[in-house]
Amino acid sequence: MRMLTAAIIGILVVVGAIALRPRIARADLLKEGQIAPPFSTQMVTGDQQAPVSLSDFHGRKVILYFYPKDETPGCTKEACAFRDGYSRFSNAGLAVLGCSVDSADAHKKFIQKYNLPFSLLLDPDKKIATAYGAANGIPVLGLDRRITYVIDEKGNVLKVYPNVDPSTHAIEILNDLGVADATPPAAASPTPAPN
Repeated sequence: MRMLTAAIIGILVVVGAIALRPRIARADLLKEGQIAPPFSTQMVTGDQQAPVSLSDFHGRKVILYFYPKDETPGCTKEACAFRDGYSRFSNAGLAVLGCSVDSADAHKKFIQKYNLPFSLLLDPDKKIATAYGAANGIPVLGLDRRITYVIDEKGNVLKVYPNVDPSTHAIEILNDLGVADATPPAAASPTPAPN
């Protein structure tokens, strides 16, 4: 009985500490029409790493999606949905960039395992996520929230997606942008690349 009481007290202490901890402020989401905050970081493409800035995409629309963590179920579904629709994005001249707090090595493994044809941005200090209102979406774990921005050719926010269904989101963006043949032949599946 004493062990059960001690366990219950321990759980209550942990829950209380989480509930009463100081809140980490979340930045507001950007609004359509606002200038997208500039960023410079490293991007991982395949097994390569290179510098990148938002200004590198001037003249192209950019799909910038924030996700909590590589290799988690929802994030894998979302990445695979972008992968499965990538030819449509590419044919429409749209750049796709994913962004999370994961390391370059984690991104490389994620890209390789699921054969992702687009780049993932490094944001270890959460500067990009903070500027875009994605930081601290899951404060207990220190992970970003799931948000997508479509940035137009001039660097302005064209669309904001604050509520994302990871398995259908990529097609939703294609439909919203009026990209022809946006209906997928099959649902996105988190299938690892063949070895």
